[in-house]
Amino acid sequence: MILWYNFHIKTKMNDSMISDSIWKMSDYLSRYYGKKAIIMEFKVISPKKEKSLEETAQNALKQIKERYKIMEQQQPEKKHKRRVRYKGTHPRRFEEKYKELNPEKYGDTIQKVISKGSTPAGMHISICVKEILDFLQIQPGQRGLDATLGYGGHTLEMLKCLKGEGHLYALDVDTVESAKTKERLQKLGYGEEILTIKNINFRDIDKVCKEAGKFDFVLADLGVSSMQIDNPERGFTYKKEGPLDLRLNQKKGVSAAERLKEVTMEELEGMFVENADEPYAHEIAEKIFAKLRRGEAIDTTTKLQQIIEEALKFIPEKERKEAVKKSCQRTFQALRIDVNSEFEVLYEFMEKLPNVLKEGGRIAILTFHSGEDRIVKRAFKELKRAGVYSDIANDVIRPSAEECNYNSRAKSTKMRWAIKA
Repeated sequence: MILWYNFHIKTKMNDSMISDSIWKMSDYLSRYYGKKAIIMEFKVISPKKEKSLEETAQNALKQIKERYKIMEQQQPEKKHKRRVRYKGTHPRRFEEKYKELNPEKYGDTIQKVISKGSTPAGMHISICVKEILDFLQIQPGQRGLDATLGYGGHTLEMLKCLKGEGHLYALDVDTVESAKTKERLQKLGYGEEILTIKNINFRDIDKVCKEAGKFDFVLADLGVSSMQIDNPERGFTYKKEGPLDLRLNQKKGVSAAERLKEVTMEELEGMFVENADEPYAHEIAEKIFAKLRRGEAIDTTTKLQQIIEEALKFIPEKERKEAVKKSCQRTFQALRIDVNSEFEVLYEFMEKLPNVLKEGGRIAILTFHSGEDRIVKRAFKELKRAGVYSDIANDVIRPSAEECNYNSRAKSTKMRWAIKA
């Protein structure tokens, strides 16, 4: 409904009075008609032709429509965004795998990829889910913590166990992936009333505990998520060209490429040994520093991979390919651990862990290499002897052979657990 009002503004009225009058009129109209009121000002251009306020308004509206039509015609035509094209019958590069990157839309493709023992691009298949849930024994109404949210697979299964009662907190420093995970879980019906996601490092569990209270159960999956490894832009793998970054949070700290410029050759060699038990640490560190001294930039994943290959040329040809592959895995692991201070973070987490658990609270931890496992094993044993934990895992729990067949990334996984006294 359009109503026409003709009124004059007195010359003695200041801007504040005029504004207040117009606001009051809008409020009165809205309350009277039960609809939003819009007040528009029209100037009479031709008093002789426009005999009434209604004619003035109609002319003004006509001008608005004509102007809008001209603007529409001047707008550049929106081009349909085509998906990335690829050569051959199957996509090879990460960005080309549009079906795998849209699991909700292409569920059949996802199942085919998984059935072949591969992980779909942009996804992560959670490991030891059954073993974790069997141990944690989650009950509705409990309060829990997923210290490493990632893709949210473990988080989702723990939320299901709560059956809408209780609360789960989840932590992750990766702001990019955690935002995607939050959106996926919200679409499944898990909002802020039962799930709180925080972009903080799990070394700060004491801060979360101050806000949330002590936890009935805690899970920490210390592995890097598959979607981080598979995305070449993150620089986690030697298999694909990308920036040599390796940071879990790309907004903080220095990249692996910058880190190589900071350390001495002795420090780098020690890093490779301590973080990854690299048998050719000296040869690889020496070759890296020879390149840096000549002013060569080592700023991509493939450049580092090529340097490692050059450093191991002395290995017999039959054995070289496998040796280079394993040394690349260990070297990238060592650098990733260093730039993210992973061991320091884990030591701090293990120290604070007992103080955030309720009496009888349960903790399950997944490790993926010997350095992590040693830290977890030692902490559990020492605190068990001190009476902090009433029970701990005497032997590691490993994924089943069946799980390793359909998820090859599960093979190196070890699960350890403890119960708070």
